[in-house]
Amino acid sequence: MLYTPPPIDPKAPPVRINLLSDTQTKPTAAMRDAMARAEVGDEQVGDDPTVNALCERVAALMGKEAAVYMPSGTMCNVTATLVHCRPGDEILAHETAHIIAREGGAHAAIGGFQVTQLKGPDGQFTPETFRKALHPRTRYQPPQTVVSVEQTANIGGGTIWKKAVLDEIVAIAKQHGLVTHMDGARLLNATVASGISPRDMTAGWDSAWIDFSKGLGAPIGGVLAGSRAFIDAVWQWKQRLGGSMRQAGICAAACIYALDHHVDRLADDHANARALARGLSQIPGVEVQEPETNLVFFKPDGAGIAGDKMVAALRQRGVTLAMMDGRIRACTHLDVNAAQIEETIGYVREIVRGA
Repeated sequence: MLYTPPPIDPKAPPVRINLLSDTQTKPTAAMRDAMARAEVGDEQVGDDPTVNALCERVAALMGKEAAVYMPSGTMCNVTATLVHCRPGDEILAHETAHIIAREGGAHAAIGGFQVTQLKGPDGQFTPETFRKALHPRTRYQPPQTVVSVEQTANIGGGTIWKKAVLDEIVAIAKQHGLVTHMDGARLLNATVASGISPRDMTAGWDSAWIDFSKGLGAPIGGVLAGSRAFIDAVWQWKQRLGGSMRQAGICAAACIYALDHHVDRLADDHANARALARGLSQIPGVEVQEPETNLVFFKPDGAGIAGDKMVAALRQRGVTLAMMDGRIRACTHLDVNAAQIEETIGYVREIVRGA
């Protein structure tokens, strides 16, 4: 199992340091104020000015013709593949990609698609691996329709797909008639860390989206962008799946606030992740993957304590993390400060000494 949530222990102390995920962020007081003051209308009929403003802004940010506001990032992925593919089609993605590991088999259950799992270190496959997975179009094999990447690669350690690699994958895909889709769950983490704009990062990708409920700190939603014809088709699937909303401007206002105030500060999360990794790596027996963004993966096995035992011990100290793919994942975000990072390092050191 790729992800194991921490056990619910009614006797555990209150969570003081929440490193479980950047989805744990709470809307700030200023964000709540922006939500309270939002102009609203019926989003389903295009009558919510705040939703419209958000979609226009995200489309421009990524250099696409149009965009649509969705309740979740998973819904962005699912509706995108439902538009790009037909039943029996094949999607190519990394073996740890969210569309494979974390979306409940939706692409198979709803769309009848199969996903070919490409291997590669750190949650990424190489252009050559992609090329070798392609096959001639014959009546005997499923049509290969979409190649998908996850930016950043979550289970790979929050790694950033390099621009040159993305461009090469696009070129191969276009040469062979495939559509390109970017799962942008932490896309802005990648753009802030790399200094590459969202427009340049998503250039050549037929569809891409931004999640607002992770590091950007909004309570709900993602925005999917692409061509106008693609977004029109996505809207029909949004309707079919029951995702159309009414006065959604209340939530969209939080996303606009995040674009105005929470993008540049993602660099603070990256700095906190580096500080956490640096401190953990100085503890004998703790193996740490060097973070590129806001995710820190580590294993304390060499210190004589299993990962799940470490997670349980930290939870008793008011710190919550997750086991993921056999490692501990800590995720920094706007509700975690530098002092809490140092406190967490101290707890891990204390637990290791006790072991």
